[in-house]
Amino acid sequence: MTEVSTQIEQVNKAVQDREGKYLTFALGAEEYGLEILKVREIMGIMEITAVPQTPAHVRGVINLRGKVIPVIDLRAKFGMETTETTDQTCIIVVEITQQGQSYHTGIVVDHVQEVLDIAGENIEDTPQFGSDVATDFILGMGKIGDSVKILLDIDKVLVADDLSSLSGTSLNMDEEVEIATEAVVNCKVDVLKGGDK
Repeated sequence: MTEVSTQIEQVNKAVQDREGKYLTFALGAEEYGLEILKVREIMGIMEITAVPQTPAHVRGVINLRGKVIPVIDLRAKFGMETTETTDQTCIIVVEITQQGQSYHTGIVVDHVQEVLDIAGENIEDTPQFGSDVATDFILGMGKIGDSVKILLDIDKVLVADDLSSLSGTSLNMDEEVEIATEAVVNCKVDVLKGGDK
């Protein structure tokens, strides 16, 4: 009897942990949600400075009120076809936690939809697609009327290894931003000097 009640408590806690407010957004026809507590800011698309030798889904960096933050193209990250930016394209600045430290990262999405309050009983576990399909970055599936929103664990979507995958090193986000900033500064210095001759 104790084992059964422990399992019920665990299920109830898991349901309570996932329920809450989610910012929903679209990538093509697919709809996603992020925990609203992870969202720091939503802005229209702005100039993004590309950083050499980064994966295709890393768009570059932006200067957000004096702070340089990396920007990830979520379409490219998820293996979707990239599209031209529109007046609805947004950057959502999220706070992620990696190795016990918090960082701000921008994610590019097609457009933001709304904030939904999703009850725990309307969030189902991620379906199993087989051992070859990684789904650990999905918190669950939010059922809203007849539609389903894929609820993301943004910390797992934006793992620090991603940004260092081309270099083969395991850098933390501060080191990545420092390298990216240095690369941008060096590129601008080369341009001002007239480039290498």
